[in-house]
Amino acid sequence: MNQTALGVEPITRRMLNKVPEVTLIFWVIKVLATTVGETAADFLNVDLGLGLAVTSIIMAVLLVAALIAQFELRRYVPAVYWLSVVLISVVGTLITDNLTDNLGVPLWITTVVFAVALAITFVVWFTSEKTLSIHSIFTTRRETFYWLAVLFTFALGTAAEDLVVESLNLGFLVALLVFAGAIALVAVAYFVFHLNAVLAFWIAYILTRPLGASTGDLLSQPTADGGLGLGTTGTSALFLAVILALVIVLSVRNKRSDDAVVTSA
Repeated sequence: MNQTALGVEPITRRMLNKVPEVTLIFWVIKVLATTVGETAADFLNVDLGLGLAVTSIIMAVLLVAALIAQFELRRYVPAVYWLSVVLISVVGTLITDNLTDNLGVPLWITTVVFAVALAITFVVWFTSEKTLSIHSIFTTRRETFYWLAVLFTFALGTAAEDLVVESLNLGFLVALLVFAGAIALVAVAYFVFHLNAVLAFWIAYILTRPLGASTGDLLSQPTADGGLGLGTTGTSALFLAVILALVIVLSVRNKRSDDAVVTSA
């Protein structure tokens, strides 16, 4: 008796691609989500006084619930996908904060560890699937590799941003400019020198995390600490509102596309 007859689908079951097209809106929401990951974690942990442990548990539970919903789908659904990204951004921040603040692990060590973990994920992913392209996320196994890689990019980006800002004492604005400049170099390498598209995507994806974290810190932190003093509450609310508006736009477009397919069929 096969797995399907038992009501259990194989891990390599096929589905429609589960990841959105890489457009300008994709990158805008990605940066906004990374910013929210930084500010929302600080808001829950510090402003609401939940503490790292309680905040981590709550956000981890919400992330697991969102990912279960994401994995159950057979196609890309903007609301579920981007909710998962926002939550994984917060959890990635909290993982690094717990290692650094609660366990006293130096930032350079967490940066190296997450870089190695991400590299291992990519190696195993490529060895198994022969591709790292996000345009081919149509099996559960590939989706598992994808979300694991995303988690490590957020944790790595948080550690790298903190390392640059705190250890190198560059400040939020300078850190933001450094990471923005690095992304600009990747764009030049891709559009001008024809850097491999998959490689360019993942390098940019990794760099948008510290870019967003620097942006969040610059906007939310007190002026005495080098920020603009907008606070984590206002910054988080503003960016979440923009994300929501963009996700609504994507959802409407997605529905129209589905309706067009049905009509043509």
